[in-house]
This record gives sequence, structure tokens and C-alpha cells, in this order.
Amino acid sequence: MANNKKNILFVCATGIATSTVVAEKTMEFLHENGLDADYVQTNVASLPEYDKNDADLIIATTEVPYETGIPVIRALPLITGIGADKVLNDIKEAIEK
Repeated sequence: MANNKKNILFVCATGIATSTVVAEKTMEFLHENGLDADYVQTNVASLPEYDKNDADLIIATTEVPYETGIPVIRALPLITGIGADKVLNDIKEAIEK
């Protein structure tokens, strides 16, 4: 079976604070659901350096003002807790594609 592991790019304003929290919650959720992915954290200003060959999905806690060709999921609900389950399920669906 081919390695179908997805690459996720976690993005926040600095690439440190909220992206770390969201990455931990997301990776734990994916693991609990039997899914695996590789990931990188970065700041939003670095996004133009990435393209669809670098990542399958961007999970962002800040506005993404660039066109990257990579699907973006807004993950602020994973910080606030309001709507977090829907965001996690959206991420799961994107990883399973």
C-alpha cells in the first residue's frame, strides 16, 4: 500500500503560539481517529514560500491573505472552543481525501 500520509501546514501570526495549540489538538484528534500526518508550523508571512507540493492542507488561526493553491481551514474555534468539533471533523475529511 502506498504511503498516503498528508502534510499539514499550521499557520498563525508568529508561527509559535496558537499554531502550537492547534497542532497539538489536531494531531491528537487525528491519532485518536487512526490517521497520521506530517506537519510544519510557520507564520503567515512565510506562506508565499509554500505551494501545493509542500502541503496538502493549511490549518490557520489567522487570516491567510495569499493564494497558495492549498486548501485552508480556519482553526480559531480550536482556540476558543466554540465550533471546535466541526473544525476537527473538517480537518479529518480533508486528510482522508
